Amino acid sequence: MNIQKLLQENSEKYAQKPALIFQDQVVTFSALYENVLKLTGLLYSRDIGKSDKVAIYLPNCLEYVYSYLACFCLGAVVVPLDYMLKSDELVSCLGHSETKLLIAKAKKDLSLEDIKKQVPSLQEILLTPIEYNETYSQIPEASISPKDPALIMYTSGTTGKPKGILLNYRHLEGSPRAMEYFVDLSDKDIKLVAIPFSHIGGFIYIQNCVIFGITLVIMERFQPYEFLKDVQKYQVTCFHIVPPMYNALLSLKQLEEFDLSSLRWVVVFGAPSSPEILERFHKYCPNARLLNGWGMTETCPPNTVTPLDSDNVASVGKPAPHCRIKIVDEDGRELAVNEVGEVVISGWIVMDGYYKDEETTNAMLRNGWLHTGDLGRFDSEGFLYIVGRKKEMIKVAGQIVYAPEVEASFYKHPAVQEVAVIGIPDALKGEAVKAFVVLKPASPAGGPGEAVTVEDLRYFARQHLANFKVPQSIDICEVLPKNRTGKIDKEALKRDFETKVV
Repeated sequence: MNIQKLLQENSEKYAQKPALIFQDQVVTFSALYENVLKLTGLLYSRDIGKSDKVAIYLPNCLEYVYSYLACFCLGAVVVPLDYMLKSDELVSCLGHSETKLLIAKAKKDLSLEDIKKQVPSLQEILLTPIEYNETYSQIPEASISPKDPALIMYTSGTTGKPKGILLNYRHLEGSPRAMEYFVDLSDKDIKLVAIPFSHIGGFIYIQNCVIFGITLVIMERFQPYEFLKDVQKYQVTCFHIVPPMYNALLSLKQLEEFDLSSLRWVVVFGAPSSPEILERFHKYCPNARLLNGWGMTETCPPNTVTPLDSDNVASVGKPAPHCRIKIVDEDGRELAVNEVGEVVISGWIVMDGYYKDEETTNAMLRNGWLHTGDLGRFDSEGFLYIVGRKKEMIKVAGQIVYAPEVEASFYKHPAVQEVAVIGIPDALKGEAVKAFVVLKPASPAGGPGEAVTVEDLRYFARQHLANFKVPQSIDICEVLPKNRTGKIDKEALKRDFETKVV
């Protein structure tokens, strides 16, 4: 994929059309190309070239987009880092990736100079806003092959052993190819991005802009009220977000005040999710198609999406034609229709591996198939259903309980805003089911969350679940911990529970 050529073609075809909108600042496709070329020239003058690692440590902003695209013009390797990472985590990721140059925004509680001293490979830090003191016109065209490394995306910022997913330049075609197959994106579309650009879900928006000529409205971070304001203000036509973001939107008392009629389709990613969430949101945007999807950073998502002519949002859709997906048992044998097993996937969209981690790569990639760790099943019509993660499978006295199934039952309760279910140790049963529930706020006149007790919730669960699946304990919480993409952080819940037990 020749990013520079695409940008040039867009600058000619859509010269004065808005490409990016950020905090009311409009950047046309012509200006986008010019700004990317300026940064490309600046990076080239700093001796950045093919396969050099350039890390980005920014909140969502215009410079994040320019940085991605300028690096791709040079054949460099982009290392996008979550802006919430702390000093030790940054040092770990920068050192592991052998980053040569860091594009960053200063933070009060973090010394970038101290970080630079701790990372031998790091030669320079460019702070935003970036100043361009000269024009760079003589930039030789990079000779980039499809197998050249393009991205190292970290799944966490742990100081122990960072896990960097290595994607090549052909992989940059994966998500656009899927979007072209699954949905009807065109240059008339306006998409709203609230997912961090450091995450594959945020990066897909940038690809949509460049490949399909759409207008991209950028939020620095997700704020439910501002999100809905932007949908109405800019007549947004489509977006993809994760289930907790939908929950946050649905919890707003002002939701009914917004005109969301411009939406053509909305997608939920971060399976498994409850179809009830999408259906509840749908009444506020009846013109929109509801779509569910699935994929991983390791496989250039989306890999499955609900067909536009289907209402089956209980599933995560059907596979794209450029990948193969099957369900296997513990011995790798393919299972029959409706049998639950691990979801495995193969095709050119599968990552090259985990950077400098052969052991983990070999554990995930076996006999040409990537073992996702997700549990799922196919129905007779070819729809895929995700029932949970292998690590979310709870064994209660030998019986299997899938945490998402329990969560879905709680979402049927009119007073429940959010729920997370984990397995906890139990001396008699091996494991027990534990639920953490956030209730909807009660209104002055008496709302759905008023006077709901743990016993009320347990009684409700018994109406929808077999006895062994009903949570042994339920905590009613004010909030649930989230990661930067807005997903509920179950590992944090487990750590907190273990700390209290100890």
